[in-house]
Amino acid sequence: MFNSTVLEVGIGLVFCYFAVSLAVSTVTELFASLLQLRAKCLLSGIKQILNDPQFNGMARDLYNHALVSPRDSGDATNASDLKYKPSYIPSNDFALAMIDILRRAPGADQDIGQSIATIQNQQLREVLQAMYRHANQDVGQFSDALGKWFDNGMDRLSGTYKRWSQFISFAVALVIVIALNIDTVFLFRILWLHPSLAGALHANASSGAVSLMNQLPIGWQRDGAYADGVAWMIVGWLLTASATLFGAPFWFDLLQNVTNLRGTGPSTDAAARKTASN
Repeated sequence: MFNSTVLEVGIGLVFCYFAVSLAVSTVTELFASLLQLRAKCLLSGIKQILNDPQFNGMARDLYNHALVSPRDSGDATNASDLKYKPSYIPSNDFALAMIDILRRAPGADQDIGQSIATIQNQQLREVLQAMYRHANQDVGQFSDALGKWFDNGMDRLSGTYKRWSQFISFAVALVIVIALNIDTVFLFRILWLHPSLAGALHANASSGAVSLMNQLPIGWQRDGAYADGVAWMIVGWLLTASATLFGAPFWFDLLQNVTNLRGTGPSTDAAARKTASN
């Protein structure tokens, strides 16, 4: 069974990772919002799905549709004309917009099959024709097929966005970790020698994660900042930054589990009384 020192060190490290992950996720979301990363990633994915990299065909018509971009004017000729790029498109709205676009195509006379046959891009034309044939030319079934096709494309896009998001999160974490000098190696050594520091964190848990960070041995003004050498300090930074990739919810749940495990053992006072009685 773990002794109290191991649990206290575990609590201190997990708490540190939770607090840093919380800060990293906040900054990352701020960057994503300011730079419109989700909207740009979605636009790139739509271009790929509809084989319209130049944004002068079906992708442009889709983004000019009110179901997809209700806040825009609907007359964009290129991607830069879009003032309000959506960050998310429901698959049902995508399917309805596509059907409406096909029905309104010049010379199609609302005949979806005829409209699909006039699409210039061969790959997109063959994909839509295959889905339309499989749906037995039924608009409802064709709409469902379009929605599933879109969802499959968005699943692949989500994987790409997640990889980029993790890269950005790691970069943000590294900047925060170096700026605050949050060195896992040094933190572990100090907590092992002084496990009461982690106990103080648990005792003052209601104060909030950010304010409690001041109680940990972090920062450039701390004693023994270079005690383990610069190389080990860099390793400690990388360990801390890498730990944040698991996300704040993971570390919060783990912190609760470790804290509960700590609470199942005898308290320090009870252990002291038992030792004295013996």
